[in-house]
Formats: sequence, structure tokens, C-alpha cells
Amino acid sequence: MSSIPRLFVSALLEPSVPLRLEEDASKYLMRVMRLSPGDRLRTFNGLNGEWLCELGAPEGKTAIIIPVEQTREQMSADTPHLALLFAPVKKAETDFIVEKATELGARSIHPVITQFTQTRTVRLDRFNKIALEAAEQTERLDLPEISDLVVLEEALAQLDDDTALIFCDEAGEDESKPWGGEFGRAGAALSVLDSLKDRSAAILIGPEGGFSQDERQFLRARADTYPISLGPRILRAETAVVSALTLWQAVCGDWT
Repeated sequence: MSSIPRLFVSALLEPSVPLRLEEDASKYLMRVMRLSPGDRLRTFNGLNGEWLCELGAPEGKTAIIIPVEQTREQMSADTPHLALLFAPVKKAETDFIVEKATELGARSIHPVITQFTQTRTVRLDRFNKIALEAAEQTERLDLPEISDLVVLEEALAQLDDDTALIFCDEAGEDESKPWGGEFGRAGAALSVLDSLKDRSAAILIGPEGGFSQDERQFLRARADTYPISLGPRILRAETAVVSALTLWQAVCGDWT
């Protein structure tokens, strides 16, 4: 099955009901993949599971697909209850974050503005395209929900009440030393995450330069917030995202 092209569609998938594909998808199947009528592909829409389809006779430059049979059911537990909150960085690195968060199973992705956030604009259309392509390649049956850029406090207020906020805090408390020295650092990630199994979670990653002291004090005083350390080295933002998501999936998510 892995050699058969896989495509996200926005329409309902029903047996023998033809679907007209949009321009980009049509171009991909007919010009890039060079499929012909009768060739097969796999489709998903985040609602009806995955379907094996046949390419029908095109209508001009528009591809027509016909669902044949459902190959995977849509399960509510397919994607863990995991959100990613992150401060956008440079364009290529931010694109990388969205792609890898999708691959690693984040259910929702929320760019946030913090005191040291340098990038204050994002393109949701670009993020959604990156996430769509990552979902197609990684066998996800859904797409992550991607929110518009908001200030950190607003993003936190939108979390469900029972969500555990995993705050990746790389700093210590000694203001006389670089990055606060060693005193007051957060707990080791694995031991903290082990206490959060069976919980909905949101992982918070800061920008280049980390969180301000005021933000750190606010977050550490916030109810249901769990500071974690990602080790003795200061990680780039995109590295921290991959590391934190990987650890959570291994301890609390669907890797178990």
C-alpha cells in the first residue's frame, strides 16, 4: 500500500461517489505522478477514515476520483490529545517546527507571542499546506488544527481546563550567571512526564533567548503547569520542539 499515492481531500468519502479534485491535487496526480484512469490512490479527509480510490476519466485539467473501499476507519483516539504552543522563529525553522509537530502527532499547533518573540507575523495558509503534506506522508488520518498567532496569555486561556501545560524551562534562578546557572532548574523531563500519563497536554516552547523572568514567574505560578528540563545544553527552538514532542510521545503518547 505504501507505493500507492496518498492524498488529503476536503470532501466526504462515500463508495462509488465521484469527487472532483482541486487544481493543485489534480496537477499532482496527473502531471507529477502521471496517473491514468484506472490507477489507484489512497485518500483521507479527517472524518471518514482512509479510502482506496480509482482515478476516473478527467474533466479537462480536473482529476476525478472514485472511492472504492474503506481501508482504515477513523478512530477518535488516532491522534493523542497533545497541543504545541511555540514562539515563531525564522521562516525556515518555523516551517520545520510545523512539519515535525505534524509528523510527531500534535493534534493542534498554536504560534504564540512572548516578550522575546522576534517574528510577529505568520502565514496560516503556508502552515496548513506544510501540515497537509506532512500528514499525507506520515499516514495520519487527520490534519492538526493550526491557530493564528496570539499573545501567550490568550493561547493559555484557550486551553481546556484539564490540560497539563508542560513548560520547557531552560533557565535557572541565579541572575548573576548565564541562563540562571544551575540553581532552580526544572525537573528532568522523563520523571515529570511519567506523572502526566493519561492527561491531555500542551507543550510550550519559547523563542530564541528563552522566556523573560516575568514570564517564567507567571508560568511557574500558574496552576497545572509542569516545568521540565531538556538537559544541560541550551537547545535551539526547533530542536527543543522535536525533543519535547518525542519524549512526550514515548512516555505519555501513542508510542507506548
